[in-house]
Amino acid sequence: MSFRTHYTKTILPEIQKSLKITNPMLTPRIEKIVINMGIGTYVASGNKDFSSLKNDLMLITGQLPKITYSRKSISNFKLREGMPVGMMVTLRGDRMYDFLEKLISIILPRVRDFRGISGRSFDNDGNFSFGVREHTIFPEVPQTDVVKPHGLQITIKFKTEGKDHSRKLLESLGFPFTK
Repeated sequence: MSFRTHYTKTILPEIQKSLKITNPMLTPRIEKIVINMGIGTYVASGNKDFSSLKNDLMLITGQLPKITYSRKSISNFKLREGMPVGMMVTLRGDRMYDFLEKLISIILPRVRDFRGISGRSFDNDGNFSFGVREHTIFPEVPQTDVVKPHGLQITIKFKTEGKDHSRKLLESLGFPFTK
């Protein structure tokens, strides 16, 4: 059984029962996952070619990242308007569920000295954000080609009533929160 069918057939009805929700459309659901990688320091150090980072993010997510550019110049950071400062990927549908399954079952247990993710990273809308220090923990990234490890920010956006419902959904999916 795939992760998506397990999610829709088993986990969502279980959550609906435990939260005592009568209308199935009010059950908390994952809407999208957004992955960001900042490349401002990489570009500011003089490297104009960030195609290796772009390729790494494409291998991790399975789709081409969108490059984000600075909107204004900041002289203290040696930042000029129009310089590339980051990359982002928005995952929906099957790719989103595949990435989430890979993250929960393979990636996070691979992290050295991993004790769980802090559960305090929910915003008021119930969305959950956390960071990964090195993008090299993903098995798709070839270790020999990595010039400098970069961090990733992963945001899971929910359609939900609040952060308690979002946390309950992530716990039932097997997300490793700290105790």
